[in-house]
Amino acid sequence: MKMITKPFWALLVIGICSALTYSIFSLSTDNDESLDINLADVKNTTDAKTDIKLAPLNAFTDNEPDQLQRSFSLISDNRPTQKPAKVPIYSLDSIKDLFDSLNYNSQSWQQGNREVPRLTFSTVTEKWQRNAKNIPVDEKKMIFFRLMAPLILLSNEKMLLERRYIESKANSDEKVIKLALKYKVIDEETRQSIESLSDEQRATLLNRVDIVPPSLVLAQAAEESGWATSRFTIEGNAFFGQWDFSGNGMVPKQQRTELGNYGIAKFDSPLASVIGYLININTNQAYQKLRDLRAKLRKNNAPISGLELAGTLDKYSERGQAYIDSLRAMIRYNGLDQVDEAYLSDANPIHLITGSQ
Repeated sequence: MKMITKPFWALLVIGICSALTYSIFSLSTDNDESLDINLADVKNTTDAKTDIKLAPLNAFTDNEPDQLQRSFSLISDNRPTQKPAKVPIYSLDSIKDLFDSLNYNSQSWQQGNREVPRLTFSTVTEKWQRNAKNIPVDEKKMIFFRLMAPLILLSNEKMLLERRYIESKANSDEKVIKLALKYKVIDEETRQSIESLSDEQRATLLNRVDIVPPSLVLAQAAEESGWATSRFTIEGNAFFGQWDFSGNGMVPKQQRTELGNYGIAKFDSPLASVIGYLININTNQAYQKLRDLRAKLRKNNAPISGLELAGTLDKYSERGQAYIDSLRAMIRYNGLDQVDEAYLSDANPIHLITGSQ
């Protein structure tokens, strides 16, 4: 089949909402920039106090088969701080050329390179929605996974920075208390009445502030998005079918009135959608089994596997075990477990824009 190379490929992102999802999402109020944790906030912390270490990039490659993935316990000590450089994209071929220039392609991956560039992008066009069926399946998957993976790693890095900060600071630290509010360990009323978290609240917070394996996130994004065919992604960067009862969500054409006045949560960017998904997984009571299993694996220095954690998501969809089986099949068939060893590059970040911008 002849490759289609039109400008609409410039900002490929994906999103279809599963009509069967249980994932209820309420918009978080964590837009306070003072809550952002950066490398400077955690750099002078003694490593002995934390299970998240700072390390040079070459340390990320030393994975052992039966141990926790290095990318789930390390943060680069040379993490870039520059604003992303804007790179115009005119066609599918120009996206592939960019991937090649960054050594972010199938050949490099097959040779064992797991370094992923810090790529972001703004939205997906309606032309992708209309024409996705015209692209070869393997090509479509490649673009999908290679554009989504950096967003997931960036979101997980944010989790690791927050986790290291919590582990290294006192229960009375102002940002630790704000993080407890963000992750719904306490509510606003409690925040106003306390000067410090209890040890139990701190333990609950650490149970919630942790990564989700990229293999699982990629599989759910593909499952929920239908490879970029949903109007919810086009209209609101919705990748994971998260319900919103605030009144601000996108209303499905066939809303199930017996479930209330719900909509699909919308986000300012694809990256915000991934971060919102992680917050949902890390705070919703429906996913406590996932958080407990993840904590057990981390405590035992065992791999945190998307295949294993998928087994806890029986409440993400009304399909139950069939949904779990579908996620696991997606991970196995596409070799997504390899992405659990991926790590972010120290090179300057890149933000893709359409060539007309």
